[in-house]
Amino acid sequence: MVRTEDAVIARFEHSGEKFEILVDPHLAMDLKQGRAVDFGDLMLIDTIFKDANKGEEKSEESLRKVFGTTDKKAIATRIITEGEIQLTTAQRKEIAERKRREIVTFISRNAMNPQTGAPHPVQRIETALEEIRFSVDISRPVRDQINEAIKSLKRLLPISLDKLNIAVRIPAQFAGKVSVVLHKYDLKKEEWQNDGSLVALLEVPAGVKQDLFNELNHLTHGEVESKILDAKR
Repeated sequence: MVRTEDAVIARFEHSGEKFEILVDPHLAMDLKQGRAVDFGDLMLIDTIFKDANKGEEKSEESLRKVFGTTDKKAIATRIITEGEIQLTTAQRKEIAERKRREIVTFISRNAMNPQTGAPHPVQRIETALEEIRFSVDISRPVRDQINEAIKSLKRLLPISLDKLNIAVRIPAQFAGKVSVVLHKYDLKKEEWQNDGSLVALLEVPAGVKQDLFNELNHLTHGEVESKILDAKR
C-alpha cells in the first residue's frame, strides 16, 4: 500500500464537477499506460473526493451521474486514465529514470551489433542515449518509445533488432531435462535422434544468447554442441 507521504492526487473533471483520489504515483502512471495494477496498492484510501486536501467526499448521486456507477475501482480507473496525475518534480524524474532503465534493458537484451552479432552492453547504450540527449516521455508506455530510441541510437551505434538462429545438439543423458529449458525460449524445431540425443533450432534475441549458453552448459556439464546461424531479419 502507498504511504501517506508518497501519495499524490489524481484529478478528473466532468460536467463542472471535480473528482479526486489519492494514489501511488508509480502505479497510477502504470495504469494510465495500460498496465495491470493491484488496486489495494494503488489507492491510499478507498474514497472519491471532491477536494482531497480538505477531505470532502463526493456523494453517490454525483458518482452515478458522471460515471454511471458507484464502483470505486471502475471510477478510479477512469479518473486516472482520463484525468491528470499531479506528480512532483522529483516523482517525474524518478519515473523517467525507471522508464529509461526499462528501455535500456530491453535494447541490451533484444538488439545487437549487426557487424559482430553481439549485444551492446548496457553502459554503452546508456552513454549513447545521453550523448544524443534522448528524452523519455513519462506519459507514454515504454514499448512505444523503444523503436524511437533505437532509431536515435543508429546515429551513433550499429544496432539492429535482428534475432539469432541457434542450433544445438544435446547428448542423450541430458536431453530430457534440457528439453524443458529449451521451451523457455522461442523453440522453432526439435528432433530426437536415434541415439537419444536432441537437436533443436531456436530463435533468440542477441542479448539472451549468453544466458542460453550458460544454462545449457551448466545442465550438460559443457557437453552441449551449438552453432550460431545467420541472423533472422
